[in-house]
Amino acid sequence: MDNFEEYKKLGEPKKKEKSEIWQAAIGLQGVDGLTPSAYLIETAKENIDGKISFSEVKDRLNGYYKETSAKSADDRTEEADKVSARIAEILSEKTFSFSPAEYITIHKRLFTGIYPLAGQIRAYNISKDEWVLNGATVYYASADSIRAALEYDFGIEKAFDYKGLDKREIAFRIAKFISGIWQIHAFGEGNTRTTAVFAIKYLRTFGFTVENDLFAGNSWYFRNALVRTNYNDYERKTFATFEYLNRFFANLLLGGKFELKNRELKIPIGNTENKTLNKDINDTLNNSINNSENDTLNKNINDTLNDSINNSENDTLNKNINDTLNGVINDAVNTAAKNKNDTLKSKNNTVNAAKTVNSSAKSKKHTKNNIKKDKNTARNNTKKTTRKDTLNRAVLKLIEKNEKITAVLLAEKLKKGTATVKRQLKNLKENGYIERIGSDKTGSWKILKKK
Repeated sequence: MDNFEEYKKLGEPKKKEKSEIWQAAIGLQGVDGLTPSAYLIETAKENIDGKISFSEVKDRLNGYYKETSAKSADDRTEEADKVSARIAEILSEKTFSFSPAEYITIHKRLFTGIYPLAGQIRAYNISKDEWVLNGATVYYASADSIRAALEYDFGIEKAFDYKGLDKREIAFRIAKFISGIWQIHAFGEGNTRTTAVFAIKYLRTFGFTVENDLFAGNSWYFRNALVRTNYNDYERKTFATFEYLNRFFANLLLGGKFELKNRELKIPIGNTENKTLNKDINDTLNNSINNSENDTLNKNINDTLNDSINNSENDTLNKNINDTLNGVINDAVNTAAKNKNDTLKSKNNTVNAAKTVNSSAKSKKHTKNNIKKDKNTARNNTKKTTRKDTLNRAVLKLIEKNEKITAVLLAEKLKKGTATVKRQLKNLKENGYIERIGSDKTGSWKILKKK
């Protein structure tokens, strides 16, 4: 519909750059199922040709949607037109500040007059049914922790030292940061478009040449990839993965040629991850290497593949979890057996002593009753201690595997109630086994000693 390809063929750098920016701005509307009007396309072309400025573009759109003939237009089309123009203007500017304030300001600039709370942190909790998750939702940050979560994520990123990393490592590190601030979902609406604009501006500060037009046909893939980086379903053996987002960033920044198919991101109903994922990446990589004329590009693509496969949430993760749980179960069985033997020995010794001391029927009966009572008490105490120790060891082993694991995820993995797991965490902290570093949402666990 936009037909901006003609500007790329002309070879005029400024027009080519502007056309790519407009393509990205228009394409990003696809994340919310929006399509700009033909009027916006023609107005954008006048801007690319240098006939009108961005201010004039916005004035024209405001006038257009005030006219009687345009008032019957779909409100969503008006949103698509105005937000496209605002994105194009922001991406054309050579200014940027790495901060939560800049992130919030971008949202305000994009959606003032579109959403009533433009540029404001949401004050309510949200969930969204995702097609890619078969109707399930990502867990977004709670309303009362959003600002602190943004400050934390930005602080960690700002303090990170990129020195010594290659281009691929930098790109994928930034992808993880972008995934994190998107998961916070700071606003009621417009989070993905705001995050995409911020990401493009941030990537430019690293000297990346961002292929803006990649968003034109793959904005929905970009959003679905962000969803998959932040979703876990232990029962279905589905775990958060950066595989898809790394594909997108490889194409965006590293000259990758991955085919971006939304259907590959969708979780199969009642099944695990698509087992052909790594094979598809291998095939794509091999084709890229065979067709490439640049040895450096071959190396970058090869590294991209190896990193993606190594970081893929595949059978290795499942094996580690199974090994951990099996180890916990085996420890529990051995401990229970030992405690049972000790209890039986204690019972025999007590019975023999009673027979020796008291030979009368009445005394014997009284002793047996006491023995039975003591046995039951010992058995119950042993079971309670065994279950508690077993759960403590399970929690410690899972924390050792993932220092950022949450109480909710611990409860899922151990098939226990969240309240139960929180009590165990409190007990372990009070007894000096673990401590919490940072906030409940973004912090991590540190093991001080093991059981």
